[in-house]
Amino acid sequence: MSIQELSQQLKLSAFYTAFIEQETQPAYSELPFEKRVQMLLEAEQLERDNKKIQRLLSQAKLPDKSASISEINFTPDRNLDKALMLDLAGGNYLKYFRNIILHGPTGVGKSWIAQAYANKAMTMGYSALYLRVPRLMQYLQTIRGDEEYLKYLAKLKRINLLILDDFGVSPLKAAEARDLLEIVEDRVNQSSLIITSQLPIKEWHGYLHNATIADAILDRIVHNAYKIEFKADADSQRKKNAKEAMK
Repeated sequence: MSIQELSQQLKLSAFYTAFIEQETQPAYSELPFEKRVQMLLEAEQLERDNKKIQRLLSQAKLPDKSASISEINFTPDRNLDKALMLDLAGGNYLKYFRNIILHGPTGVGKSWIAQAYANKAMTMGYSALYLRVPRLMQYLQTIRGDEEYLKYLAKLKRINLLILDDFGVSPLKAAEARDLLEIVEDRVNQSSLIITSQLPIKEWHGYLHNATIADAILDRIVHNAYKIEFKADADSQRKKNAKEAMK
């Protein structure tokens, strides 16, 4: 069996491509055998890592796939703690299953920053998924009581970083609050949440309908979270971005 056939059988396509390059470039012949093999294996590993990241990006369903930590605007009017936010980009919150809460007025860039964190997490090999809470609740209502409901909850449980966008847009019904508790409970000491909300955290209790369920949800989310508050801004980040795009 040829090296090409063996490479195909073992699914080592990048390894074989790198091997052909070594064979056609005389400079490689001057390298020790061990070094050449190492370079072949590194080529294969890099290819697999890139494919994994592309797969994670596809699965994450981010509205803005280009959101990047390096492009966060830290102007004073946004009231952002630059040291904290850059430290979070390192991913320790994922390692220790901590949450992030981004709250403040509409249009200040909360959702975009949440997606920037997700993009960064995926480059480190973590899975992510973006969900708007109103749409999530609508979907859960359609499958509640079916086998698909449990399958979907199991799917969410496996995601390393779950973004819940637009949390608190409208009060949750009793069944919706219980759905949220199920999702949150599955993630305790297992994975992380990023929640964006226009609603101040002190008002979340009323949004969650039932006092007992609210206590349970907040205990699992808030006490284990980094809280990042955006100041109100007369000219929102969304408007500023639109103006920049028109220049």
